[in-house]
Amino acid sequence: MANRFWIIFGDIHERISAVERIDDIGRADGVFLSGDLTNLGTRERATGIVDAVAAMNPRVLAQIGNMDTQVVDRVLTERGLNAHNRVTDLGGGVCLAAVGYSTPTPFGTPSEVDEAQICQWAHDALEAAGAFAHVILMIHTPPRGEVVDRLPSGAHVGSSGVRALIEKYQPAVVVTGHIHEGVGEERIGRSHVLNPGAFAAGGYVRIDETPDGLVAGLRGVS
Repeated sequence: MANRFWIIFGDIHERISAVERIDDIGRADGVFLSGDLTNLGTRERATGIVDAVAAMNPRVLAQIGNMDTQVVDRVLTERGLNAHNRVTDLGGGVCLAAVGYSTPTPFGTPSEVDEAQICQWAHDALEAAGAFAHVILMIHTPPRGEVVDRLPSGAHVGSSGVRALIEKYQPAVVVTGHIHEGVGEERIGRSHVLNPGAFAAGGYVRIDETPDGLVAGLRGVS
């Protein structure tokens, strides 16, 4: 039997056509959308994004990012695929813990909350994930880091609270986004943290289940 694997991407911003070019997307054991599916999106736009992904692989979970409206959140809930503030058992001792929205930005986007709320959601999710051997944390807001939260100016805008929680709970893989220019990966203790950048530019993460645990890597559509 082939090893299981999962695909995660976000910062779609309504540019989803490249989904057809993700290697082996139809064989993935899940396709997870980490946030910013739309640009202040309507029900119709959110539905179109979800439908485009589900046409390639029906095993979809998703959460909103700061650029998505509460209408988008409701669409995800109505479709039974809203991952935000939940822990999903993926089988075999693996789970997905998910936190959407974002901390405040200079732009006043619709789904921003304060850092305390993001950290409370992350704390609750990681606590609930404690029964699992292998935890994937999908969080739209990046941790304060060296790479994944860096703006072109060199400033780091990630959450120190999210970083502290990763340091404490040490999920195997952390997939984040939000900061499109923060493409890259780094380690926080044993946690492998990856930001694939905007899917509008073709970036995604593939996570493979191996005998030695979860192995994640940055990928791009060809």
